[in-house]
Amino acid sequence: MEIAGASNGFFFGEDMPITLRTRNRQAASPHVRARHGATRKGGDGGLSWWRAWREWHVEDWPRMRCNIVVAVFALLWVGIWGRAWYLQMMKGPHLAAQARRQHTTTELVTGRRGVIYDRNGQILAQSVQSYSIYAKPHDIEDKVRAAEVLGALLGREPQPLYEELASARRNFIWIQRKVDDYTAEELRKADIQGLGLAKEYDRVYPLKHMAGQVLGFVNVDDRGCAGLEFTLDGRLASLSTRQVVQRDAQGRRFYLHEEGVADPKGQDVTLTLDVRLQYVAEEAVREAGQATSSRWAGALVVDVSNGDILAWAQYPFFNPNTLRERTVPALYRNRLAQDALEPGSTFKPFPMAIALQERKVTPDTLINCEKGKWETKRFTIRDTASHGILPATKVLRYSSNIGMAKIGQHLGAPVMYKYLSALGFGTRTSVPVLESRGILRRLRDWSEVDVMATAFGQSISVTGLQMAQAYLVLLNRGLFRPLRILKENVAVHEPRERIFSDSTARTVMKMMRDVVQEDDGTGKRARIDGIDVGGKTGTAQKADHRAGTYGHKHLASFVGFFPVNRPQYLILVLIDEPSSNQYGGVVAAPVFKEIAFRTMAFMGGGNEQNKERAERPAASGRQRGFKLAGMEPLATTPDLVPARKSLQKSLELPGHLAKASDCVPDVEGKTVRNAVELFARAGIVPELKGSGTRVVRQSPRPGTAWKEAGKDAEYILWLTEL
Repeated sequence: MEIAGASNGFFFGEDMPITLRTRNRQAASPHVRARHGATRKGGDGGLSWWRAWREWHVEDWPRMRCNIVVAVFALLWVGIWGRAWYLQMMKGPHLAAQARRQHTTTELVTGRRGVIYDRNGQILAQSVQSYSIYAKPHDIEDKVRAAEVLGALLGREPQPLYEELASARRNFIWIQRKVDDYTAEELRKADIQGLGLAKEYDRVYPLKHMAGQVLGFVNVDDRGCAGLEFTLDGRLASLSTRQVVQRDAQGRRFYLHEEGVADPKGQDVTLTLDVRLQYVAEEAVREAGQATSSRWAGALVVDVSNGDILAWAQYPFFNPNTLRERTVPALYRNRLAQDALEPGSTFKPFPMAIALQERKVTPDTLINCEKGKWETKRFTIRDTASHGILPATKVLRYSSNIGMAKIGQHLGAPVMYKYLSALGFGTRTSVPVLESRGILRRLRDWSEVDVMATAFGQSISVTGLQMAQAYLVLLNRGLFRPLRILKENVAVHEPRERIFSDSTARTVMKMMRDVVQEDDGTGKRARIDGIDVGGKTGTAQKADHRAGTYGHKHLASFVGFFPVNRPQYLILVLIDEPSSNQYGGVVAAPVFKEIAFRTMAFMGGGNEQNKERAERPAASGRQRGFKLAGMEPLATTPDLVPARKSLQKSLELPGHLAKASDCVPDVEGKTVRNAVELFARAGIVPELKGSGTRVVRQSPRPGTAWKEAGKDAEYILWLTEL
């Protein structure tokens, strides 16, 4: 009973002093040890295991904690390195691509367009940096405020802007391209998320309408659309490149250029044009166009020695800076290159040269001009005057259609076609502009009427460039020398094949001299006293395509050169559909005269004038002085050249060293300071109009005597930024 009680006490705590408090099991009684062993064998061994674990745990706990800490850190270390290996090796490429998309982007970068210069380094076209406003509608939180700010800056209604931002499907839209600096700065200050500025380049033409049709223009994307801007776009435009742009945490872009790496830039181009002569030619055609109420007027000035086009003028003018305001295609059409018209009598020197070259006629060959009317089986040819039998030299002087038609009939179609093709008719010139081929029928399509009509400038269509190119052959003693407007590759523009002999070219030039210098010539209004001038007038009827016949409209023209013995300059003038007078000798020849005189003033020339003519008196017994519109005679004929040289020499000196001349000095193209000093030497302070650093125009005209202008005369200088 006591043992049983002891057993009960062991489990319920009644005999705790006998059982649990006995630490030394060897000291326990055999009975107790037997009882303990019997209990473990009886199925209660789990309790013994628990007690043994507790005893071991209590005794080894510090070591246990160290082992646990080591195990935990080992697991963490393995997990971290395992995760790192997974991110680097397995997910690395994907995450790197995501990072690049978030922090960098690529842009298509278009650099600055090349500059266009004239032959003296004057800028005709250049690109300046500007900004364009863009929007990312999805990033704009307050679209109402954004629309109001944009409307106030751009002068537009906010409601359409808001609708554009709200309905945009793409996350990039242009708001306004190429705004001014003030607008760009105000938009920066507004700091509206989702609105930004993109750097672009705007094309600027500092001289405004000067050579506008030749230069052309570019579109809003800085691509050439007309003129040289279009034909030379591959050179002027910079190559588009992809550039990596980094962004900050807010997505704002910033540029990190590599050292030594510059923005892309187009190639600069230098033209053969001279802004001084360009201004002279434009003023002359403007006055002629306004005076005759013509459809358009144009002029070309060419250096005979090398084929350089020095001036290319066309009126009405076209200002590429105002393209967005005036986009009429007819305004920027380069008519001297693109309009192919029947040339009329200015074409007659070429059939005459062909006939002389082929020895069909000589200067003294007599030709019956049928008293001004020649009726054939199929058609009738008329002259403007009644002439009987004339030598070949006077056929050209009097511009007889009948005489030239008979010369063409003797030549025949094959010979005419051969030479006209060699002169460049029916093909484009080497000038890199948009140009018409003109109309030169295929040989098999020529009829007898075509041969005879072509001889006096009908049944063929040519451009102003082609006419200048053909005349350049005659003035270069029969050698073909290409025209050029780019001042480069001089070797390419050397004379090519010979078309006419030297004697033939000289004979035709002498005939054209008589057209101007003789009193019965049709071009006598182109005379410049003291200078031998040659040329040919033209009055061509324009075809009425609706009626299928020639109408009442005309193309008046004059092509001239000087001096005759050794030509230096070739000037072509075209006036389309003049209303006041239709004859080229009346409306076009005076334009040539003014351009020629001003060309000599700027460039020199006329030094090979005929001394015999300069020394002999005029038929009326008095000497004729040269006079332009609004200009008094500069000097009498014998003293013209010395006086002109003296005036030019004085103008070459600085203003404070120059001596006062007896007449108004030519200060066009000079700096304002130099011009004012030149006038101050004569005790006159001119009035300045406009803004700029150089004089572009003056009144009274150069050469006007101070006393003739009067004390109350207004001396005005117009300025420009040159």
